[in-house]
Parts: sequence; C-alpha cells; structure tokens
Amino acid sequence: MKTMFLRSIAGVAAVVAGSVLAQGSDLVAPGAEVELLTDGFIFTEGPVADAAGNVYFSDIPANTNYVWTNDGELQTFRTDSNGTNGLFFDRNWQLFAAEGGAGRITALDSDGQATVIVGEHNGQRFNSPNDLWIDASGGIYFTDPRYGDESNNPQPGYYVYYLAPGTDEAEAIITDLVKPNGIIGTHDGQTLYVADHLGNETYAYDITAPGELSNKRLLAAQGSDGLTLDEHGNLYLTGGNNITVYNPAGELIDTLTFPLAPANMTFGGPERDVLYVTARSSLFALPMNVKGMY
Repeated sequence: MKTMFLRSIAGVAAVVAGSVLAQGSDLVAPGAEVELLTDGFIFTEGPVADAAGNVYFSDIPANTNYVWTNDGELQTFRTDSNGTNGLFFDRNWQLFAAEGGAGRITALDSDGQATVIVGEHNGQRFNSPNDLWIDASGGIYFTDPRYGDESNNPQPGYYVYYLAPGTDEAEAIITDLVKPNGIIGTHDGQTLYVADHLGNETYAYDITAPGELSNKRLLAAQGSDGLTLDEHGNLYLTGGNNITVYNPAGELIDTLTFPLAPANMTFGGPERDVLYVTARSSLFALPMNVKGMY
C-alpha cells in the first residue's frame, strides 16, 4: 500500500489519503503525494489539458472557467459560462464546452468567446449537456442528463447524442440508460465509454463508424461522474472519495483515495503524467507513472 499526504493550504486541514493498490498495479509515481493546488470554489468539474498541459476546468455554480497553468498560476479563462460543465479539446486544439445551463454545446476561442455548435434537438433545447468527447473526425459525443429540477425537461429522456462534423442536428445514439454522465472514447476511435451515474454502471461500446455503436457491455458495476483514460487504456472512474481504475477488461487495478470526493479528473502537465482532480471546492494533483491518453 502506498500512502500519500495532502498539504494544508488555504485553511484545509492536512489529512492522509491512502492509495490502495490492487493486482500489483503501480500507476502512481513512487513517493508521490497528493497536492492541493487551489481551493475556495463552489463545485469544480470538467478538467481538460491543452497542448502544453495547462489544465482548464469549470466551477459550475460560479459560471466560471479557469486555467491552472504549468507555472502554478490560477487564471480566469471565462466568466458567464452558462453553467459549463465538461470541456474537451479536439485534435486541432479547439476547445469545446458542454453548457448545461444553456442546454447547448459551444466552441470557445482563446479569449473564451463562445460559438454555438448545437443547441436543439427536434426543435427543443437539450436538457443540460454534461460531458463530451470528440473523435478524430471532429464528431462530438455528449451526454444530456439533468440534475436538480427535472419538472420541465425539454427532451423526453436522458440520452447520449452524436453530432457529425458539418451538421447542425445531433442524433440520439444511446437511449436506454438511467442518467448518462461521464463519457470518453479511445484515441483510436474504436471504443466509447459511458458512465450511467444514477444507474450505477459504466458501459463500453464498440464504435463501428462515427456515431454508430455496437456490442454494449458492462465494464464496471459502478457509475461515475467523470471519466478519463491513461496511455494503456485504463479507465478512471469517480465515486465517493475515490478514483477507481479499471483495465480494458473491466478488472479493478487501483483505488486512489482523496480528502474530498472527486467529480472528475484528467492528465496534464508538460509530460501529461500528472493526474489533476476536481473535487468539490478544490483542485488536486497527483504525479503518476503513466501518461494520459489525451
């Protein structure tokens, strides 16, 4: 068992977080410590790294997106973000956002100015786009649950959509989950992972063509808020105060425990070998032995 220590920063008391290794996994860098980078937020989510490894993330209730730079500086990237949750860069390093509050997917320029990519399905706005993944062709897969008041949902269900590049109408491609949330696909475009947060299950699908799925299979009997992948194809899920890691066969290989409940995580830094974790009011970092797939 490895042990990691959290620094006391900005009034957060120092605690000990244990990393329980399973099946001989050695994902965490030797002697690594969980570091509290910054706190004082309301609810952090949606982390993603740019080409240089700087990490963008959302504070959903504050309607703000931030950047944690490789120089250790917190910068405000965008205000009035319409409750943006998930963020993702495409292969050309264009940043896209799931604006839950506005029910739409947008593209963001370097100044944080938004261009609407898609905002309606069958003439109605989406419920609350939550998370997104973009394939090599520029097609956007995104989840559309809603949390809080569900009495006036514009859409008849909580679906996963695919927006083909160059089109303005998204197709509902997964309609049988309870409340899909985290979503990510492999870099080779062969596998899509979707976490059914409320259904407490995470599924894998074969991508047979852009926006076309087959061979739905249960990867983990665990839901998740966010998802990420490392260079070996291991899938990282959140739950409670833990990040749990499953290999592509669905075997649990590691459990990382944090002092606050993680909502999401991504790999960043210049070498993409640091796991950045958004957890409630805070942003944490943990040096790893592996690099991110993205």
